[in-house]
Amino acid sequence: MSADVWKRREDKEFWALAVDVESTALRLLREYKPNRRIETNVEYYTALVLHGLGLPPALFTSTFSVSRVVGWLAHCLEQLELDRIIRPSSVYTGPTEQKWCPMEER
Repeated sequence: MSADVWKRREDKEFWALAVDVESTALRLLREYKPNRRIETNVEYYTALVLHGLGLPPALFTSTFSVSRVVGWLAHCLEQLELDRIIRPSSVYTGPTEQKWCPMEER
């Protein structure tokens, strides 16, 4: 969709730059963080679509928030229906027995 929006615009260089930035960032992340699968967040291309449609950047955050509110409301309704708070379980798998180090020494 994002590419379709930019095909109709005269300033296609912005789109090309955004694609280059993404591919370079992903390549570097794979090189420096090979054990982590990091992909482009959907908001990267959402921002390109909004910009391509001429929406002022000052409205981007509220536009992103509106879509999240729908998900939050769905979770609230689910919790009300089940009559319990849903808390995803997680288990810490990181290193243990770490020594504390002041910020200025890090």
